[in-house]
Amino acid sequence: MGPVSPVSPAAPASPVRTPASAAARTLADPDTPFAVIDVHRVRRNVERLAARAQRLGVTLRPHVKTAKSLEIAALLHEGAPPCPVTVSTLAEAEAFADGGYTDITYAVGIDPHKLPRVVALLRRGVTLRVLLDSAEQADFVAEASRRAGLPVPAQIEIDCDGHRGGLRPDAPALAEIGRVLHEAGCLDGVLAHAGESYFARTAEEQRLAAGNERDSAVAAAERLRAAGLPVATVSVGSTPTAHAAEDLTGVTELRAGNYVFFDLVMAGLGVCRLDDLALSVVVTVIGHRPELGWILTDGGWMAMSRDRGTAAQAQDQGYGLVADLDGNPVPGLVMTAASQEHGTLTARDGAPLPDLPIGTRLRVLPNHACATAAQHHGYHVVDSTSATAGAPVVQAFWSRVSGW
Repeated sequence: MGPVSPVSPAAPASPVRTPASAAARTLADPDTPFAVIDVHRVRRNVERLAARAQRLGVTLRPHVKTAKSLEIAALLHEGAPPCPVTVSTLAEAEAFADGGYTDITYAVGIDPHKLPRVVALLRRGVTLRVLLDSAEQADFVAEASRRAGLPVPAQIEIDCDGHRGGLRPDAPALAEIGRVLHEAGCLDGVLAHAGESYFARTAEEQRLAAGNERDSAVAAAERLRAAGLPVATVSVGSTPTAHAAEDLTGVTELRAGNYVFFDLVMAGLGVCRLDDLALSVVVTVIGHRPELGWILTDGGWMAMSRDRGTAAQAQDQGYGLVADLDGNPVPGLVMTAASQEHGTLTARDGAPLPDLPIGTRLRVLPNHACATAAQHHGYHVVDSTSATAGAPVVQAFWSRVSGW
């Protein structure tokens, strides 16, 4: 990726209402709480995985469910045509199609009620793949294809670790489902997601998860081919396994989404460092309870989400780690409790509370970037490499896609 301006020209904004705070000049201007991204860190995270996919010899198909932003997705392919993407909702698929993306995988099991929207996108010239793991879904897809007079590309979800949906690679139904799809002209390939990798606490466990994810997907593809069925796509990926994979022989594409922002869960797994975290939420100190060791803010779970993903890790980060307005961590300060619009900050291990007067603005680093981003209409964009006096300068406001 070549040199770029501090904030590149953005793709068309996603269809959500832009708040008045979008005109903010610095992080001292908008009413809190609000979401902030550091565009320098986003670019660095994007470049890291792009280089890894290139070394591994696979196509990178980023999952846009984390940021849900056309402007952030534009950073994935600066200076080039839109890249292949993965989505988690049809609202994302429609918004990204409006933004010029024509190669999209909808990586949630298909509901027959949604197939008319899928067909509408296909008629627009968008290659939109759907995901399924049952004969019933395959029948629905095949029938929708016949009625529409055009194939609905479909991938069979493979369960590589018992995390969620999918068929085991040796499931007897695999070839049957593949044949139903093939006869309708719909069979595209297989897709696996190593969901249990989010609990792989060491680099070796993550490498093993990546290897198992690859082996499961490739084995399923080989079973389908042995049954005389074509398999064009063998898709794998999660943020931990994408960064741990060492050999993707037999795989055609790699998916990941969280990596554009990263978060405290990923840092706790060692997938990234704290200074890779690109998303934070600005909150304001609104009160003190010194007798309880509390500092209160106006950022509760409505701003941060209820995700407590680090609770099972060696270091529980509460609802998030606290930094100053420039993004520098405040030593030992953690958001340990949340109600709807109140956040409670405490000092770790009984350390004294810092002196933070009412009105002080802070940034909270989230446990789960996808969940925290979903609480906000969009992102105020700053660049940590642009040194300024006073509050960080807001370079842009980038909207998010919402809904389903």
